[in-house]
Amino acid sequence: MYKISEISAILGVKPLWLKNPEAAVSEICHDSRQLYNSERTLFFAIKTDRNDGHLYIDELYEKGVRNFVVNQSYTDFLKYNDANFIPIDDTVDAMQKLASFHREKFEIPVIGITGSNGKTIVKEWLSQMLADDYNSVKSPNSYNSQIGVPLSVWKINPHHQLAIFEAGISKTGEMEKLEKIIRPTIGLITNIGEAHASFFNDNRTKLQEKLVLFANSTAIIYCQDLPNIKEEIARINHPALQLISWGESEGSLFKIIDITKKDSSTLVVFENGSLTIPFVDQASIENALHAAVTLLFLGFDFETANDRLSRLQPVQMRMEVIEALNQSIIINDTYSLDINSLRIALQFQLSQNPSGRKCMILSDFEQVKKLDKTDYEEINKLLLSNGVNRFLAIGKELSNHCEVFTIPEQHFFENTQGALKAIRQMDFYRESILIKGARSFHFEEIVSLLQLRTHRTILNVSFPAIIHNLNFFRSKLNPGTKVVAMVKALCYGLGDAELIHEICYHNIDYLAVAYTDEGVHLRNRNIKTPIIVLGAEAHSFDMMVEYNLEPEIFNFHYLDRLQHILNNHPEITIFNIHIKLDTGMHRLGFDEDDIDLLIQRVKANPKLKIATLFSHLASSEDTQDDEFTKLQIARFEQMSQKFIQAFDYPILRHILNSSGIVRFPEAQFEMVRLGLGLYGFSPIEEVRKQLQHAVTLKTIITQLKNVKKGETIGYNRAFTLREDMTVAVIPIGYADGLPLTMSNGNGKVIVRGEQRRILGKISMDMTVIDVTGLDAQIGDEVIVYSAENPVDEVAKKIHTIPYQLLTAISKRVQRIYIME
Repeated sequence: MYKISEISAILGVKPLWLKNPEAAVSEICHDSRQLYNSERTLFFAIKTDRNDGHLYIDELYEKGVRNFVVNQSYTDFLKYNDANFIPIDDTVDAMQKLASFHREKFEIPVIGITGSNGKTIVKEWLSQMLADDYNSVKSPNSYNSQIGVPLSVWKINPHHQLAIFEAGISKTGEMEKLEKIIRPTIGLITNIGEAHASFFNDNRTKLQEKLVLFANSTAIIYCQDLPNIKEEIARINHPALQLISWGESEGSLFKIIDITKKDSSTLVVFENGSLTIPFVDQASIENALHAAVTLLFLGFDFETANDRLSRLQPVQMRMEVIEALNQSIIINDTYSLDINSLRIALQFQLSQNPSGRKCMILSDFEQVKKLDKTDYEEINKLLLSNGVNRFLAIGKELSNHCEVFTIPEQHFFENTQGALKAIRQMDFYRESILIKGARSFHFEEIVSLLQLRTHRTILNVSFPAIIHNLNFFRSKLNPGTKVVAMVKALCYGLGDAELIHEICYHNIDYLAVAYTDEGVHLRNRNIKTPIIVLGAEAHSFDMMVEYNLEPEIFNFHYLDRLQHILNNHPEITIFNIHIKLDTGMHRLGFDEDDIDLLIQRVKANPKLKIATLFSHLASSEDTQDDEFTKLQIARFEQMSQKFIQAFDYPILRHILNSSGIVRFPEAQFEMVRLGLGLYGFSPIEEVRKQLQHAVTLKTIITQLKNVKKGETIGYNRAFTLREDMTVAVIPIGYADGLPLTMSNGNGKVIVRGEQRRILGKISMDMTVIDVTGLDAQIGDEVIVYSAENPVDEVAKKIHTIPYQLLTAISKRVQRIYIME
């Protein structure tokens, strides 16, 4: 607990706007979705080019928050007569400064982990391996950024005996700030790879920057086989520094003399002992060795290290949102199980389903110190504050503390099998079900029971990639330019309300759908953002009025029909419409000759309000048509000015699509439309390099066959073998959206990291691929579309466009949304 007056002093700010200086703070927050214990929360309003935390102060105040750190430019203090405000130049710097002060109060060992890859896994494995010996605190999920690190360090409390924090950087100068917050006593560097390569001159420069984290550490753990590591660590000038190296290089403290891989484990022999690692892939071996050597440095012997290694399980690095039965969703988060990660998962569940029913399925906490009654009371409070209606607790420890919990509906089971029997009898309808459990409880059985489909072909959609792409396009916009997110056809085939909730949180001004039923569906899924219906049909105007949807009007006939409908709704005083102007696409829209009459007709009906004027560019991505695009923009400017002059209220205008945002920034007007670019696709090569691929369509091998030379594959014997081959069958066909034009070698998939061609004709439900020479197994993952096999490149090879491939993906292919 810190008094707000203390925090003001720590940050060096005069207490000018403190209505209650004695107010106590125990939580810090920068995301309104991650609010916990509002009365004790200090909110940092962080402003970037892409988002502004000050916009959420009203919402947070309504939820009970009374303590805010804001930018000096914020002036609305007087609106809140009982709230504390600390104005400061840089709110991120203020959060870091407060966390650094908090860190100074603790003398416990702190392990700081950095590197290009493996930071989160090493942190999680270290936490597992040391759980029997230390009450530890660690970074939740991959909280390793300039904001994530202070949020993590803030969680240290007097009960902790050890801290494990990870630190990630994307450019020079950042690590120095993180070092002042973490102040690791023990440093661990995992490796140096190509992540964020464009921000560093070379890998050596990147290594130098990452080692800044260990400027005041008393020990550094590292693999001596890492290029340049020995020379760069020698630059650290610390008289008591211990160098704990491992590897095959001469001079390593833990010198490896042999590595033997078996079926499911790897034996690593050192000069003074050996370790058995329960993995065979190179990344897991490296990560496990980092963790095991850390244990050896802390005084554990090889026998204990091997015992702890034997318990390790693969770390699930992501939270999945899966469609469940009866219009419900599953949030599958077994990535880590501690109170901090539980809090984050519950907050995400709340953002996905703010007012709907929420179920929490939770197991005992096996990878942390045994919890006491106070811990279970905090868990109960977390569940209640995040609106959980139904609680399924599985495990003896939770059952032993059942009296602590006060959720409206709660059930306690000693094991997963008992829970499965009960779940089969329960009704779930429009419910979000958060599942978080230790691996030994095998909660995948619960996920399998509740999920809507079991088809092994799935479409993964990455939330972080989509938000990255949104922010990329936002960086091209003038301040104040609004954004319409095109979410028609289920976000071009990628997602439903789960994805749109995430997009909306990032201050989207409008959503656009093609038809009324799409908009109605989103309203039923609690989407509140204004929705434009671009393909508004007259017969659905009544439904649009009922569900507060805003139609595109593109001819006088539809305008007449809408006015007739509005006459039957005397309760409607103002109804927004969106006028489509034809500037050369020659599909829908009013011509220039229609404008005077259109203005007259709209002005004659006081219920009608023009929210936006817009048009559609025919070829914004094509340099050969730039003169025509500029002509369209000029026509739009001329036509829209007539409306601007005729009406005494502001009207938003938009003509730019994703390509236009980049190529014609002078035509942003007041708003732009962001479609396929949001999902990571662009016909412009230099733009495509800046976007993140959000889509992975994958399946598995269900059958392997050895087929002789001269035999044929599939319908119509379309492929004849010229040699003996091994082929695999995968459960995806044209009914799933795999285009027939990818048949017979025109399309390729990725198996075990290699591109492999499709053989014969694609069938309705299955496809045959060549796996000759691969050690392929039934159950192996097969990638159809991904960052390594991009949709736009596949489309180009078969002479189509990404839109067609994405929107063709069948509804029977399960969408799983990924939150890293």
